[in-house]
Amino acid sequence: MFDLSETVFVGSDIYRRAAFGRNHPLAIPRVETVADLAADLGWLEGRWHPSPIASRDLLTRYHDATYVAALAKADSAGLVTADMRSAHGVGTMENPFFSGVFARAATSVGGSHEAARLALAGRIAFHPAGGTHHGRRDRASGFCFFNDPVFAVLGFLDAGLTRILYVDLDAHHGDGVEDAYAADPRVMTVSIHEEGRWPGTGALGDRREGRARNMPVPRGINDSEWRLLVDEAVVPIGRRFAPQAVVVTCGADPLKGDPLSTMDLSNVALWEAVEAAVSLAPRAVVLGGGGYNPWTLARCWTGLWGRLAGFDLPETLPEVSRARLAALDCDLVDDDEREPAWTTTLADPRNIGSVRPEIREIIATITAS
Repeated sequence: MFDLSETVFVGSDIYRRAAFGRNHPLAIPRVETVADLAADLGWLEGRWHPSPIASRDLLTRYHDATYVAALAKADSAGLVTADMRSAHGVGTMENPFFSGVFARAATSVGGSHEAARLALAGRIAFHPAGGTHHGRRDRASGFCFFNDPVFAVLGFLDAGLTRILYVDLDAHHGDGVEDAYAADPRVMTVSIHEEGRWPGTGALGDRREGRARNMPVPRGINDSEWRLLVDEAVVPIGRRFAPQAVVVTCGADPLKGDPLSTMDLSNVALWEAVEAAVSLAPRAVVLGGGGYNPWTLARCWTGLWGRLAGFDLPETLPEVSRARLAALDCDLVDDDEREPAWTTTLADPRNIGSVRPEIREIIATITAS
């Protein structure tokens, strides 16, 4: 359906700046490593599209103007007040204040909105710095200061499209996006996430006003179970909705080895799920999301970009890429837990396994009526 040679990578060097302070799960190299690995492989030439910074006018089309002004003021002043911490959730351990927080969050929004504009031409736009799906209208939540997926959907709605499918493959429920569009008949949200994981929303029977589908999966989900969910639930639901555009949040935290989930997927399973989702419509935006193991995340999103852009993935990485991955560090992943393949290859071995009855029950429930 897509001409993969037209796929674009939306990015910015702002993500190379230090953020989130120390001892935070996001205080690791993420998007910048993906861009560097893609460049090592010659995959960015002619594909890179700079991310704009969202204006306040754009931000306040969803976010509360008082919140936007308060975050901008705090960033300019270099401090967050107790009142702002209480009212807007900024300056906490979860959502720490740091220099440049406003520009970074606004760039994420600008990139997702721009990705939708680029995708309108009938292409895939990849924006790995997106996926801040927990951000609330008037406050930060779950490491997310703004909610950029909301703006990717908004970009399609602004163009006059009337059926937008949002698919969330992060280990954590896409609560902020679901809440934003629960009452909008033009948008359907579908989320596969780990059962019992923060934020604790997205129960199997929760369909909001009929346009949400939630699939909380048990611990240790394998590739076989995941593939069945995608093939027998996500794809049929999407086809019935007949979207004109798809937005996908592909967090890397469902992968085996991520310290903030107990899901057990290979990156190949995630890639195939994204490809299945984007095949449902003639326009697609693919965003990043969570992911707290810098090795598995970088390999996942780099390989995803390669597949979406039509490149052949190498069996082994070039020496410059191997050195780049070997230099990464993460306090959340112990040395003895690090797999040798995390620094030498892009693709994981598949995690094939048996399909538990709970998975089939989810499919039966989610596809009923």
